[in-house]
Amino acid sequence: MSFTEEKHAARQPPGPSGGAPPPRGLVERTAAWSMAHRKTTLVLWLALVILAYAASTVTGVREQEDADGLTGQSAVAERLLDDADFADDGVERVLIQARSGKLPAATADDVVSALRERYDGLDDVTDVGDPVTSEDGRSVLLPVTLDLGSGDEKKKPKSVVGPMLEATGAEQRAHADLRIEQLGKGSVTRELSKQLGADFQQAEFISVPVTLLILLIAFGALLAAGLPVLLGITSVIFALGLAGVTSLLVPVDANQASLILLMGLAVGVDYSLFYIRRQREERARGNSPDMALRIAAATSGRAVLVSGLTVTFAMAGMFLSGNMLFYSLALGTVLVVAVAVLGSLTVLPAALAGLGDRIDRPRIPLLRRRTVAGKESRLWAAVLRPVLRAPGVSLVIGVLAMLALAAPALGMKLKMPGDEDLPRSYEIMQTYDRVVEAFPTEGTAHAVAVEADKERSGEVAGLLRELHRKAMDTGRFAKSTQPDLALSKDGRTSRLELHVQGDAGGPDAERTLKLLRTDLAPKVLDGADVDEWAVGGETAFSADFSETLKDRLPLVIGFVTLLCLGVMLLAFRSVVLALLTAALNVLSVAAAYGVLVLVFQGEWAESLLGFDSNGAVVSWLPLILFVVLYGLSMDYHVFVLSRVREGVRLGGSIHAAVRHGILTSAGVVTTAAVIMVAVFAVFATLSTLDMKQLGVGLAVAILLDATLIRGVLLPAALALLGTRAWPRSRTTRRARADSHE
Repeated sequence: MSFTEEKHAARQPPGPSGGAPPPRGLVERTAAWSMAHRKTTLVLWLALVILAYAASTVTGVREQEDADGLTGQSAVAERLLDDADFADDGVERVLIQARSGKLPAATADDVVSALRERYDGLDDVTDVGDPVTSEDGRSVLLPVTLDLGSGDEKKKPKSVVGPMLEATGAEQRAHADLRIEQLGKGSVTRELSKQLGADFQQAEFISVPVTLLILLIAFGALLAAGLPVLLGITSVIFALGLAGVTSLLVPVDANQASLILLMGLAVGVDYSLFYIRRQREERARGNSPDMALRIAAATSGRAVLVSGLTVTFAMAGMFLSGNMLFYSLALGTVLVVAVAVLGSLTVLPAALAGLGDRIDRPRIPLLRRRTVAGKESRLWAAVLRPVLRAPGVSLVIGVLAMLALAAPALGMKLKMPGDEDLPRSYEIMQTYDRVVEAFPTEGTAHAVAVEADKERSGEVAGLLRELHRKAMDTGRFAKSTQPDLALSKDGRTSRLELHVQGDAGGPDAERTLKLLRTDLAPKVLDGADVDEWAVGGETAFSADFSETLKDRLPLVIGFVTLLCLGVMLLAFRSVVLALLTAALNVLSVAAAYGVLVLVFQGEWAESLLGFDSNGAVVSWLPLILFVVLYGLSMDYHVFVLSRVREGVRLGGSIHAAVRHGILTSAGVVTTAAVIMVAVFAVFATLSTLDMKQLGVGLAVAILLDATLIRGVLLPAALALLGTRAWPRSRTTRRARADSHE
């Protein structure tokens, strides 16, 4: 037995009758109870998972409305339009197009007549309008109105569009020489929901087997590898159930389920790794199975609790964003992290107590040596040797490398993905492109919403006609001879759509939005006696969202940083360590921002990752990346510092303590990082641009965090700080107590 092992064993005081000491602290007492009542603990966990998921099926999942994710003037416009019932809310437009050349008038008439017959038999279709022919004579657009109901009984377009889609598809099959497709809010949202669901399933089906494979290689035994995956999966199911129930208070965003899956697997597996690795180490030192688990609870269990609290606080920072989208993502991640911590502190010790040494069964052929507590990593020992020999030089080189990666972030441009950014592999987006090409006024539009008394609806219509005329006179909007006006059924809300050329996030759309908001609309509407007016639309949504995030991001960063500093102070009683943690985490996030800009604002990686660059980073990504990465990086940081502190308390030089902490944690940190990078990389393969950017950003940051940060910058900084990083009084008191024991 080595000097370190002897000291460690000597510090385990005997119990009242010479056995194990009584548990101290909440984490140890919780683990002890779970180990003593392991069957009850496991049954209770399973029951809670089933109950939570069943409850969500009873309550249903309340999804966010369009206005929930908006901010600023665009949110006002969207709420005015959402609260009003317009006759064209349920309009679907059917495109009839020749595959080449012009569309014969007789053929168009026949198809329109056939479609009218098909739609007349559908209960949800209330009107089939007059067809419109494109300027080039190749296309015809047929408007069809769906019955959505009104008031509290109003239905979502995607819930009633199904039969019409089937009828349109049947007519397409009867005319293979033509394109007969439909486009509208119902058909678009229905297709996008289908594609997002397929993406989620793809992420689930790939990430779980990949995680299990990596754990099999790491542990060399099926049970040891399967237990973390099982805990991660049940945590995800538990959290999805809770998120469904809480959606009654905070409606869910479409990305919430993906983030719950991503975070649930990441932290659930991480926490299990911390526990199982430590248990193996203690068994290898000769401790009994019970004592090994007790020590794992007192060390890794406490690290899990501190890490979980830090991740939770970081996620809670999103509640300061002032946006319902982030409220949903924050609640989902807080729930899954809290559930993973609960499972790690109860279910995990209970399961390990029940399995005992059988956790290393059945062993995988060729990987049997993995079931034994590993020796120091030769790779990390080789990396650490020059770092500790020249910590100052290593720190400077490491910081410069991170700053070089972060530098491109200074040129970051933010943009919310619009219709033009959705994958063109989606059939509905191919239809969208054909419709907009043939009928430019069906593309990007600014929506001017005006609310006034019903008796003044005619006067408001006159004002909006004047606004349309002024807009046409500028020559910057898409030409239209007649204003695209609509009046709500109650006569209180009027809407004018002003179409523009190009993409919603393009320079023309942005310039016309600014012109409309700051000049044209105020001159016409500010002097009029209307209750409220606002300019919304896709371009307005992106501009307002990005502006709100720029205002709120410093507040979120400050909140998360201060809370995490507080957690580190309580955990390690060291201001220096808390500040060092904050600095390294911010450096890691900044580097991730820089890589995102390099990859996605340019075009060099388009073929590699399968996307079309829009020259920007998704507006909500910087905030999400900051809180998620700040939280997840604490997993490694708390675990590594806990092991370094053990080395400090064992006595000897700071260099020896740092080496002890880094090398004893290297195996679990490397394994956890490989799993996280693999899971996040799966998200980079999904179809939508926002998920690709999220996956790349997280994968790169975790990779840097587990290598350059933990392998170079952290040990170099700790070596330079020396005893200043560790409160002498606490260390001395503990050393004296150890000596007395």
